Amino acid sequence: MQKIHYFDYASTTPVDKRVLKAMMPFFMDEFGNPSNLYSIGHHAQKALALATGKVIKPLGCKPDEFIFTGSATEADNLALIGVAKANRHLGNKIIVSNVEHKGILAAAEALTKEGTDAEKFELQVVEIGKNGLVSPQKIAEMIDDKTVLVSITYVDSETGTIQPIKEIAKVIANYREINNTKLPYFHTDASQAANFLDINVDNLGVDLLTLSSQKIYGPKGVGGLYIRKGTPIKPIIYGGGQQNNIRSGTENMPGIVGFGAAMEIAEKEKVKESARLKKMRDKLESKIIKTIDKVLVNGNIDSRLPNYSNISILDIEGEAMLLYLDNKGIIINTGSACNSQSLEPSYVLVAFGRPYEYIHGSLRFTLGRFTSSQDVNYVIKNLPPIVKKLRKVSPLDLKIGDEKNMSMPKAFVGGQTPHFLRKQIK
Repeated sequence: MQKIHYFDYASTTPVDKRVLKAMMPFFMDEFGNPSNLYSIGHHAQKALALATGKVIKPLGCKPDEFIFTGSATEADNLALIGVAKANRHLGNKIIVSNVEHKGILAAAEALTKEGTDAEKFELQVVEIGKNGLVSPQKIAEMIDDKTVLVSITYVDSETGTIQPIKEIAKVIANYREINNTKLPYFHTDASQAANFLDINVDNLGVDLLTLSSQKIYGPKGVGGLYIRKGTPIKPIIYGGGQQNNIRSGTENMPGIVGFGAAMEIAEKEKVKESARLKKMRDKLESKIIKTIDKVLVNGNIDSRLPNYSNISILDIEGEAMLLYLDNKGIIINTGSACNSQSLEPSYVLVAFGRPYEYIHGSLRFTLGRFTSSQDVNYVIKNLPPIVKKLRKVSPLDLKIGDEKNMSMPKAFVGGQTPHFLRKQIK
């Protein structure tokens, strides 16, 4: 088989062998249900407590403030829908950014349609600035006495741009103090951030925080939500009352043990790995820019994760580039489509103000734990001739700086982008 050069760690990560080793006993030998009182149930309870401690250590929270879920998407849904419904009697407004994960946007859209007109929630969307960042001042201007929740992603999954979560938290805390209220609550999705950034909830100043196992070399099908004690929230899954009656269902013990092992490894290797990946990312990006003309970097280059490089190569189609690279064993992603089921351009890159022509030539390289210098060199060698080949058959001849004569994506029809974001795309 052809050697794979994987550059899509933002989508998912392979399970680390050390994580798999920790998980293996819990598929057969240690198969107990932690809710049972007999001995193998006790063994499972101890393992659950140990794994929970590993996951929450970098969060700096207590065990009863963390809920394991089936994914980060479920955690996002629990945060938005659970907090919104628990506080419906106090207000009906939720603030999100226009670069949120679809787990946030789809849940937000559902809340705008649910119930009678009096019960439906109102969504307020804060747009990122030209620098790709959410302005804390804009958040301050949008909050009022009907706002129950603010949800701003820590890092967007397309460009790796890091949002000013601490500054936004201070704005929210200031509003609470001045108005003598606990509202609004503040949520962030830190799925992409956990490998690289500080996720201590007190340092960040958040009330809810989403994590994903599969983004940190743990198993798929496991996520989690930190919920600060005292934050009103209603469950979205009902059953036997596990996890403090917030998320019923027998705990996924192999997955949770793997999640704990993955988080423990990530914390130990965070600083060293960040420096290693940044060095390789910078080399990859600079070589691409040097050897290929008409290349732009998307996102905030001064505030992004060290493993991200989202670039637009003009005069090519991202899908064609992806397929040519795949044929060479190079695995990347493209912002040309929101997902594999849609040909619509990424709403995140639209939010950054990129023209349609730029977005359709965008490529997202994300490096990870198993990326080597050889992988980077292989891309540097193979990408330029592919670009040259595709440009020969391209009808485009775009010029950087001529954005005014390019087309912004029109409103999407029948796509995956939530309706309140479609309205903003002119």
